[in-house]
Amino acid sequence: MEKKTLLNTREVAEFLDINEKVVYTLISDKGLPATKVTGKWLFPRHLVEKWLESQTINYPEGEEGAKPGQQLLIIGGSNDILLERTISLFSRLYPDFLAAFCNLGSLGGIKALKKNLCHIASSHLLQDNEADYNFLFAKEELGQLPGVVNFCLREQGILLQKGNPKNIQGFADLGRPGMRIVNRSMGTGTRLLLDRELEKAGITGDRIDGYNKELASHLDVGMEVLSGRAHAGPAIRTVAKLLDLDFLPLRWERFDLLISKERFFEKRVQLFLGLLNDKAFKELANDLNGYDLKICGKMVFPQEVV
Repeated sequence: MEKKTLLNTREVAEFLDINEKVVYTLISDKGLPATKVTGKWLFPRHLVEKWLESQTINYPEGEEGAKPGQQLLIIGGSNDILLERTISLFSRLYPDFLAAFCNLGSLGGIKALKKNLCHIASSHLLQDNEADYNFLFAKEELGQLPGVVNFCLREQGILLQKGNPKNIQGFADLGRPGMRIVNRSMGTGTRLLLDRELEKAGITGDRIDGYNKELASHLDVGMEVLSGRAHAGPAIRTVAKLLDLDFLPLRWERFDLLISKERFFEKRVQLFLGLLNDKAFKELANDLNGYDLKICGKMVFPQEVV
């Protein structure tokens, strides 16, 4: 008798020897591969088997060992201080693997994922409805939705000089005469957010001194403000804390990890995702400011049909 290629919820629960209710938790929290058809969950058997294998610990090495490149994990996309520290933690905890980050901006990370240049893309692109992130951009670029796992929620806003000597109270104040800012590169989620808020305030960015001075990272923006070369710049709250700057909050945003379905169950990817539940990772976040891990490590799904 041939094995079924698609399992329903009861069948996958029997296959994994778990309660049916636990299946839904595994979909959300552990990335159990599933698809929804006419309101019912279905589970491709071969992907479930691959997922199960990826959860194995103390996996025996083959006689030939890993092939060249299989122990390299490349993450490309949006810059984040907690992500950078997590990558360093990964390399320390798993010395047989090497993780590297390419600062490409959110959209650049998705484009790199499309070209198979990275294993994971980090992104925080706010959609037009201002309620969801990344899905529409990913589908437009990739043609289909990748696996999406939340890395963190983080607070975005404007970095200000200590004491806020320019008395900046909102985005409209950035358009006042004599104001000087710095900016992030095109294709970054932070730049997209700044441009959206300036448009709401009725301000043309090109008219602001420094608007076209683009910097590669949140920390670079902070250093410009700290040095006095800029009065303000868009960045995340943790930079304000690290550099002792003032901060004008805008919104909490979802910062996600996007992974192609072909690579999702690779050991290096699963090890990195597993790290998001590790005590050492949570301690890294606690040492910083402006992060929330309440949905960290969970699968994220669109809030609307895309």
